[in-house]
Amino acid sequence: MNAAAVDEIRAAVESLGIDVRSISAVAGGDISAAFRVECGDGRELFVKSGEPGVLTAEAKGLKALSDAAHALIVPHPAAYCETEEGASLLVLEWLERVGPTEDYWVSLGRGLAALHGTSAEQYGFHKDNYIGRRPQPNEWCSSWVEFFAERRLEPQVRWLKDTGFWELSWSTRYANLCRRLPELIADQPLASLVHGDLWAGNAMATTAGPAVVDPAVYYGDREVDLAMTELFGGFSPVFYAAYREAFPLDAGYARRRDLYNLYHLLNHLNHFGSKYAGSVDRALRELGR
Repeated sequence: MNAAAVDEIRAAVESLGIDVRSISAVAGGDISAAFRVECGDGRELFVKSGEPGVLTAEAKGLKALSDAAHALIVPHPAAYCETEEGASLLVLEWLERVGPTEDYWVSLGRGLAALHGTSAEQYGFHKDNYIGRRPQPNEWCSSWVEFFAERRLEPQVRWLKDTGFWELSWSTRYANLCRRLPELIADQPLASLVHGDLWAGNAMATTAGPAVVDPAVYYGDREVDLAMTELFGGFSPVFYAAYREAFPLDAGYARRRDLYNLYHLLNHLNHFGSKYAGSVDRALRELGR
């Protein structure tokens, strides 16, 4: 991080009335640059730099998670500001990581189950948001089958066709999958508040308890969160046992898991290119038979 960038971030944060003692770059994921800010009053803050729409949507998602009744720690959005160069900054409270223990996995599983007990009458969210850098449409819908097809799968497929990543051999399998959706998923599952992007990097053990960050929230089938935890791994069997004890899953979850994870595979292909083409191909071969 060069000195000019540090000065730019310092000036923006200090414009909020915060006395900045030091700034250091930290890991912040694949989308945004992130910084640790030590303040003169002893506080520590986490500052993300990124696209305005993405960061404001994240702040709204964090507030929705925080407002729900559950035992998970959610970082409080302290402020939003812009640098003189036009970069957007989201200022959050700092959460201190610790190593995950068995108690952490139990608490995370139970906390997620409690979060999923927060529900709505329909599927969607009051605002569109983002999954990574891609817009995630959330217009309310009374049918989960329709919502998942039209608000999740179809936009990703359109972008893949526009960018040339879509393979012609996938079209028939995808059409078959769309016809089969009413057989694969229920039309009226509980519309739970979901994190929406729950891979291992977005859940962490902290000194305050199990925390979740970087959401892409909406109201949908709670199994989308469980499915995402399995896509890239990193979650203990203790987590799944604690979740299932608190909120048992219906029969047939494994089949629905693979369908729900197709959304994330399509999104990763859109974000990161052809290295995810093989995973999409395998999923469509299985689901689009």
